[in-house]
Amino acid sequence: MRYYGVMTGYGQFCSVARAHEVLGGRWTLLVVRELLNGSRRFNDLRRGIPRISRTMLSERLQALASAGVVTRIDGGQGPEYELTEAGRELAQLVGQLAQWGQRWLPRRASDEDLDVEPLLIDMQRRVRFEAVPKEPFIIRFDIAGSQRRFLLISPLEASLCTHNPGFPELVRVKAPLAALVAWWRGDVSFLAAQRMGLSLNGTRALTRSFPAWFDRYLFAGIGPMRDGRRSSAA
Repeated sequence: MRYYGVMTGYGQFCSVARAHEVLGGRWTLLVVRELLNGSRRFNDLRRGIPRISRTMLSERLQALASAGVVTRIDGGQGPEYELTEAGRELAQLVGQLAQWGQRWLPRRASDEDLDVEPLLIDMQRRVRFEAVPKEPFIIRFDIAGSQRRFLLISPLEASLCTHNPGFPELVRVKAPLAALVAWWRGDVSFLAAQRMGLSLNGTRALTRSFPAWFDRYLFAGIGPMRDGRRSSAA
């Protein structure tokens, strides 16, 4: 299938140009990223990309479907979207783009215009269940300038909530968003994030083990290039 219906093509035979006609639109690769991370429903995709409008998300999904990258299926609770073989092959492209961004783009979270939701969703996805307490519990996030959020962790599942559904709050995370982002992305160590204002409330044992409850951002181990030399990640 070809996707040229709503835009003028580059008029080039080159596969770079032809692929960019499909994938180069604003938000498109972020939609692919969310699908690669396991989101399947429309609202779940929007949670991972909170600044995309419903209309734009719908357009991007339709374009990806027309290109044979995404397929729509009837799920038990409404329409769902999943990547085709062509879409799954984009994992390498998305990963290489992420690595390039980690290595070459400035990483100063305090200067960036950031949303809290994608960060907390990534934390939800990357809980190390073998490392957390065995009984269901809550991590409460009080992030400056954002609505209070609650991460419910049970032995096999983690859920991000807007209220506490009734479980003990074992740890409270209080931080400027920039400090939490800087640690999660691998810009700084947890100790350095604490110097930036991140604090934990809970028992000493729990707060000391908190960083080990998560596999940090997938590309956190990639250090930035500085003056032509690669520095080690925090």
